[in-house]
Amino acid sequence: MSHATLSPKRDSLRGATLPKWFAWAVAAASLVLGYGISAAAGLDSDIQWALIAAVLFVVGSYALSAKIEGSRQAKDRTATSLVWVAFLLAVIPLASLLWETAERGVKVLDGYFLTHSMGVVADAEPGGGIYHAILGTLEQVGLATLVSVPIGVLTAIYLVEYGRGKLAKAVTFFVDVMTGIPSIVAGLFILSLWVLILKMGPSGFAGSLALSILMIPVVVRSTEEMLKLVPNELREASLALGVPKWRTILKVVLPTSVGGIITGVMLAIARITGETAPVLLLVWGTDFINANPFQDPQESLPMYIYLQWANSGGSGAAFDRAWAAALTLIAFIMILNLVARGIARWKAPQTGR
Repeated sequence: MSHATLSPKRDSLRGATLPKWFAWAVAAASLVLGYGISAAAGLDSDIQWALIAAVLFVVGSYALSAKIEGSRQAKDRTATSLVWVAFLLAVIPLASLLWETAERGVKVLDGYFLTHSMGVVADAEPGGGIYHAILGTLEQVGLATLVSVPIGVLTAIYLVEYGRGKLAKAVTFFVDVMTGIPSIVAGLFILSLWVLILKMGPSGFAGSLALSILMIPVVVRSTEEMLKLVPNELREASLALGVPKWRTILKVVLPTSVGGIITGVMLAIARITGETAPVLLLVWGTDFINANPFQDPQESLPMYIYLQWANSGGSGAAFDRAWAAALTLIAFIMILNLVARGIARWKAPQTGR
């Protein structure tokens, strides 16, 4: 009896697969080819070169993947390539802006610049600083926060915990409308009410009122979403023990969502810190230190940047001060965002044992 030797067939659920470094290799080749095509065509713009490289990357990824892996996997790689291209198109301008601001801003950014005001320094002269602008920004944003946070948090609590009927629908509608209000409209509203009708004059507090209009809807929306994430079981357990609803909100709901609420507040603060239009209409600006936000014009970082740029003509000492102030403002907003992320991690609900 003869026994035939049979080699077993090995059925694979997966076909040929390209290596992990495939995407990087195609990206490198696309950059080289894109640069070569751009140089051969006499294109001097880096944007044109980058766009050619992006098209080559997407097309090359699809063609090679379709030939080796099949059309289905090729379509998946094409979608992934488009996502990466879109990501780079969004990140590269931002990185370029940050690099340009940092490169030009460090020329005059030092301890003296941060601790002195413009005083009697003329716009065309070197020297001076942004201490008065930093002080004004902190006071204006701080007052806007004191006005906005209680109103925003209480409004969100009403909408989530008590909101029923026409009043809740009306509040929700107006919050949605306020979310899309341009900053100049908020400034004009406070200008007509506070300055023209009540005759209170320009001040840091007037600017804070306009900034609070822009901040309230952001606080309401972020707080509302955080409150909705609190499990209803926690509320029901507290109410089953005979705890009043207001005390349940105060002792159970708010502590559970406080991390997200604080994060939303910090992001709202970062959002209004760079606003210029309300400050231009209501605060006006001054070269001297004014620590009283309730009287007389005051300076702020966005206003300082605008005035220095407008008076510089695109060069000179005022031009350098404008870049340094812009770098300071960016650093301040980045610090706020990092603090918000840190608080979110610190107050995040603990999972596992």
